[in-house]
Amino acid sequence: MIGLAYLLVQVVSFTGILVIDHRWKLAAFRAPAAAALAVTASVALLLTWDVLGVRSGVFFRGQTDFMTGLLVAPEIPVEEVVFLAFLSHLALVSATGVSRAVEHAAASRASRTARSSQTARATGERP
Repeated sequence: MIGLAYLLVQVVSFTGILVIDHRWKLAAFRAPAAAALAVTASVALLLTWDVLGVRSGVFFRGQTDFMTGLLVAPEIPVEEVVFLAFLSHLALVSATGVSRAVEHAAASRASRTARSSQTARATGERP
């Protein structure tokens, strides 16, 4: 059971980001095809980076009891693929969330300014 610990933590974290994504419709629950394409492209790019690192001898798989021991390629455990998918989705959700928060703040500021101007015109004051 301890051999699944790292994978289980990744799945729980991934689920948490999916819940956030679902709640605010940020990526996969807003544009599923675009999000799937972005995550798949990111994972492919990062796995290519990993393969190049393994081939050049820079990257290697550490031995620990917390990993499954299942490999998708030499020195690349299944947990790496799950982590890269989690990381890519997290980046997508974070970027979309920040973008939406900035848009919301700008819209709120514009609304306050418009109300302030209306009040000033109604009372004859200068805004």
